[in-house]
Amino acid sequence: MAEPVIRVVGLGKSYETAAGLFPALKGVDLDIRPGEFIAIMGPSGSGKSTFMNLLGCLDTPTVGDYFLTGENVAQMDKDALALLRNRTLGFVFQGFNLLPRMSLQDNVALPLVYAGADRETRREKARELLAKVGLGNYADSLPNRISGGQQQRVAIARALVNEPRLILADEPTGNLDSHTSEEIMRLFKELNAEGITIVLVTHEPDIAEHCKRQVRFRDGVIVSDTLTSEAAA
Repeated sequence: MAEPVIRVVGLGKSYETAAGLFPALKGVDLDIRPGEFIAIMGPSGSGKSTFMNLLGCLDTPTVGDYFLTGENVAQMDKDALALLRNRTLGFVFQGFNLLPRMSLQDNVALPLVYAGADRETRREKARELLAKVGLGNYADSLPNRISGGQQQRVAIARALVNEPRLILADEPTGNLDSHTSEEIMRLFKELNAEGITIVLVTHEPDIAEHCKRQVRFRDGVIVSDTLTSEAAA
């Protein structure tokens, strides 16, 4: 069996509040293996967002270990963490997070700027990925000229530009209608079929059914971890 792309052991995160220390995450253990497609679910305050922030190296745990592609994130300094995040992870957010004054091509290419790629490489890769998500004719358009579903496709293309092993998607259909949400989930399934591991936060059961595995949080702990009908299919 393949080694986990993500392994968390005794992972915990606490925050200082006016009422004292609040444990948002309490000793979580979880393995995610290459090629999985997982929905992270749970009510508001369950710990799922804290968990995703830790997986995305956007925050550091209070206790426990987090191994990302075999490297212990909890022991890394900020520079090493940024490098690992840039070469391993792709992010997709509910609000798309596109820069309004940049073309779709330049939005997709932005992570390559930070990676030090030359201009021609950035242009070719961005156009290739826009074509992959069905927007090859929109490279020079601005974000406000396209629909919400198309903007999310651009965000997915941007997440793919550094060829990540893992995509973290935080409520990626939260701002979309049901028909467009289905289209976005079909795109995620195609990417997963190509071998990309996907971890997706959602509060919508119908969206979670597109995933192969559902992990549910409540009060800072995992309360269930089940396969879906998609896994059997």
